[in-house]
Amino acid sequence: MRMSVGSDLTTLCYCSNIHAGESWPEVSASLDEYIPAVRAALEQGGLLAPGQAFGIGLRLSAQAVAALDTEEALSAFQSQLDRLHAYVSTINAFPYGQFHGARVKEKVYQPDWRSAERLDYTASAARILARLLAPGETGSISTVPGGWRHGLDADGIGLMARQMQQAVIMLRDLEASSGRRVVLALEPEPACLLENTDDVLDFFQRHLLNAQACTRLAGLAGVSVAQAEALTRRHLGICYDVCHAAVGFEEPAYALARLAAAGIAVPKMQLSSALRIPAMRADLLPALAGLEQGVYLHQVVVQGQGLQHYGDLPEALAAFARGQARGEWRIHCHVPVFLAAGGAFGSTQTQLRAALAALPAMAHVPLLEVETYTWDVLPSAFRPVSKAAAIARELAFIIEELRA
Repeated sequence: MRMSVGSDLTTLCYCSNIHAGESWPEVSASLDEYIPAVRAALEQGGLLAPGQAFGIGLRLSAQAVAALDTEEALSAFQSQLDRLHAYVSTINAFPYGQFHGARVKEKVYQPDWRSAERLDYTASAARILARLLAPGETGSISTVPGGWRHGLDADGIGLMARQMQQAVIMLRDLEASSGRRVVLALEPEPACLLENTDDVLDFFQRHLLNAQACTRLAGLAGVSVAQAEALTRRHLGICYDVCHAAVGFEEPAYALARLAAAGIAVPKMQLSSALRIPAMRADLLPALAGLEQGVYLHQVVVQGQGLQHYGDLPEALAAFARGQARGEWRIHCHVPVFLAAGGAFGSTQTQLRAALAALPAMAHVPLLEVETYTWDVLPSAFRPVSKAAAIARELAFIIEELRA
């Protein structure tokens, strides 16, 4: 839904990656199943007017993108959106393949930005989004932050940057032909090439915005060096995931101010909390072991003597068993925004509130997307209501926080 934040107007939506389904028919069916129930709950609470436009953050796999990227399919989808009184301003094109019901782990980053498949998938998603955007509206596509850091060398990083420049040219051409601006939003995540704001600033300066990079893009795009820099800033930015940032003990207001000072766009912010253990204890080991269901990565950052990083929960548990990893634990596991704690665990809701409080100071408030894709594998203490009720409650929580 569209709402005012500070002096700006933005969209608040929820990400459909909470629903299982890789094919386009499955995605479409999930929207028909859940959106009416979510709308009804928000309308009953006086937070959404009957017929008011409802925002969807559309997650599309490569399989779904291929099926939807036709005139007939897009026309049918637009009719579905009209019937649901809904709209799409952003696409989640991060997970290329299966994202529920099987081992995902580090495969979620594949293919990464070294590959032609990632670029082609992103281009198809951008074409779809351009067809769905209203005239004059800017859309965003969230994507892998380069790739998984393990095994990535300098040549691979350089190739990623060049592929991203090809994406900038593609988005420039798409805007010229459609009149719709789409921004590719790299989503920093623990243990990836871009893990935090320090990584983002370094990568943009070393590989995208320096003289050599802008000269290369200028030659490819047929523009001046200054225009190449402007194109990069116009079509490439960051999806600031509050859960990921909290895992890394990043302070959102400071991080967002640094990105703004560097002129790096933040067209999209994903809203969720991470699991938090203020002081790790042995009696919590059984509950933590229950989190490891073999589906998603649960990167862990421990604050004790400095920050200690672990690529997945079993690594952190093994370190604790060796007498290491003492201190505060933050675990990459998206939990509903309305919960400050659940069972044996706390959440990083305080960091989420800090991110929301920083929004009015931003020159351009990003699209806000609630993202709790881990719903089906969360401990029961973090699933106190049905999925539809939880989506509505998360959106209501954000609305009320922004109005406070």
